[in-house]
Amino acid sequence: MHTSLLAWRNFRYGKWALLLGVIGIGLYLSQGGNAAQPPNGGTWQGYVLGTVGALLIVWLSVLGVRKRRYSSAAGTVQGWTSAHVYLGAVLLLIGTLHSAAQVGWNVHTLAYALMCLVIFSGFYGLYVYIHLPGHLATNNAGKDRDAWLEELADLDSNIRDTVESCDAELQAMALSALDLTQLGGSTWQQLTARDGSRIVLPGQSKAVSNAEQGIIVNALSERIPDARKQSQAEVLNELLALFGRRRVILHLLRQDVRLKGLLKVWLFVHIPLTIALLVALSIHIFSVFIYW
Repeated sequence: MHTSLLAWRNFRYGKWALLLGVIGIGLYLSQGGNAAQPPNGGTWQGYVLGTVGALLIVWLSVLGVRKRRYSSAAGTVQGWTSAHVYLGAVLLLIGTLHSAAQVGWNVHTLAYALMCLVIFSGFYGLYVYIHLPGHLATNNAGKDRDAWLEELADLDSNIRDTVESCDAELQAMALSALDLTQLGGSTWQQLTARDGSRIVLPGQSKAVSNAEQGIIVNALSERIPDARKQSQAEVLNELLALFGRRRVILHLLRQDVRLKGLLKVWLFVHIPLTIALLVALSIHIFSVFIYW
């Protein structure tokens, strides 16, 4: 799907973007670059490049609206997205040629800087939509999040039942490992898949880190050789297997949250920057026609 997005209709919009880029370079070079009037946005070529760039910005901003109008007959979402990628990329060239790389502390440079930020955030969005879905499918191993959560709930129930036959010390430690498991957390924790799970150790009142269920798994592993009865060893082995499986599922779920978060978080940057760009562009155009 993602390959066909870029190759849509035999790279139709890639060819359009290439042609537009060549025309833009031709317009820029036609300014001559003499000392009296070096290339800039105030020549007729600069105005043409600026007009094309402004129209591209407005059109590209419409994609978010088009994607939500499923009954629209104005082309397919896939076609619009393909055009968005290629024409968004060539906008970087058109905008740079329009400004002739002349920057300063003014609203014109602000509009250019915002345009670059929007485009580069879009490049990141393209990257994650091409690469992350495959990682997400591999991570989930054919199950959705609800199925993994259901298995996790069954594991927790089995652990609570099994640990009842253990001594009070192990019971308290195992139950605290269940109760203090963290799945989710802050935005940063979700995007980094950081495990903030904790556990209360025997003789302590303050919980300590139990990242990846490491403390409880190690504690069970150390108790197995010291088991005095076969039945006790069997219970400990069963608990170890249950907590081992629990660790795998929790890791998988955290990765699922991380990958899905990375697929969406860039929009919280891309969309506000786009709105800011439209405002800066309006001020840029107004100031040019009023004061220049």
